[in-house]
Amino acid sequence: MSDHETTPVTWVLEAEVFPETHTAMRDAVLAAQHQVVLWKDEWLQGERWPSLNDRAVVFHGSLGNADAVARRGLWRPGAFCNTDEFRCASWYPHAARWLLHRRWEVVSAMELVSHPDRVLASLGSADSVFVRPDSPLKPFSGRVLRRDAISLRALDHGFYYDDESLAVVVAPVRRITREWRYVVVDGEVVAGSAYVAERRASLMDAPDGAPWRFAAEVARELNPPEAVYVLDVCESDGDLHVLELNPFSGADLYACDRRKVVDTVSHVTVVR
Repeated sequence: MSDHETTPVTWVLEAEVFPETHTAMRDAVLAAQHQVVLWKDEWLQGERWPSLNDRAVVFHGSLGNADAVARRGLWRPGAFCNTDEFRCASWYPHAARWLLHRRWEVVSAMELVSHPDRVLASLGSADSVFVRPDSPLKPFSGRVLRRDAISLRALDHGFYYDDESLAVVVAPVRRITREWRYVVVDGEVVAGSAYVAERRASLMDAPDGAPWRFAAEVARELNPPEAVYVLDVCESDGDLHVLELNPFSGADLYACDRRKVVDTVSHVTVVR
């Protein structure tokens, strides 16, 4: 879409969440002739939400605030964060042929802690397993646990959440050698980045590479959780797999082309 066809969109950015890349995102929004509004936590605490009714709005920041914006529905569309559709239990079955996890179980944290042998038996009775939250809001980070170390404390219960019935995904351990993140808009990969999450290191990815082509195939064929989302791809044992899907409005974009992201997301926001 050319500049003269651009319909202004308000981008609400939570600058503190991605401090290293906020400037690049802000500059891309302004260069595309859209408006930037900086997020304020007091909007949630005091229920004093700016109306922003004069144009479409896209939020980009923390997962928790993206979820709050989407659930309250005060802006249009507000946030691309359809939390329920991003639960692993919702989309894993549809992505099984590409998924890193060939086997998995979704159980409550308490069930895993109370009956680890029973849960692990369905996965091949390994000595260690990978455990992550079913929720895309990630009340704790994914981790590898030894069978004899599985406990609520080991799952950060009491630190970030108190609900023992929290759904978790349990899967065999797989070694990941490389990772990529792609932004998908209406079934098309529009930007990508290779990254090392632990070091916060990233590099823009090229559309002619095998990971991008793999992501594009998945994006075309997978029933999407939302019109705009983030698709994470990984390499394991020499093959490419889908690692996870994440809500766009709460995702770090690493080295993705910010201008391309802003242009395509703004366009789909206006036309819907």
